[in-house]
Amino acid sequence: MGLLSHTGLRRAWRGLAVAALLAPLLATAGQVRWYKPAYVTAGKTLYERNCATCHQPDAVGTEQWRQRDANGLLPPPPLNGTAHAWHHPLSVLYRQIMEGSAPGVGTMPPFKGTLSQGEALAIIAYIQSFWSDEVYDAWRQIDESAKKGVMGQ
Repeated sequence: MGLLSHTGLRRAWRGLAVAALLAPLLATAGQVRWYKPAYVTAGKTLYERNCATCHQPDAVGTEQWRQRDANGLLPPPPLNGTAHAWHHPLSVLYRQIMEGSAPGVGTMPPFKGTLSQGEALAIIAYIQSFWSDEVYDAWRQIDESAKKGVMGQ
């Protein structure tokens, strides 16, 4: 099962569901994030094992991440809140991890079958722990709009 047991995964999903329901009620800028510190801790280990080689240990990505390589593909972008990852709702971040880059776009492999849902969410929590409160709050608004169907996913 990986890093998280079935019981741990159920608790993580339950915690995520409660956080998702309560976040709009409790949130003021920079105060509430959907994840717990334990998700960040688990995510750090998973990120180091699966993501750091391409996105760098501190999530700064490739320096020229906006320029296509010789094959016409985009290199790994920063995930630390300085690029575009925060422009995508949670569902898109999750899908990107599980399905990888779209054909002809980037070099990210799919992690479906390698990572569980809980492990992918833990990686997202770790990545988001790099984001400033201002960036996280902007992302939270995008995520809430996507959940309401205001934005395409």
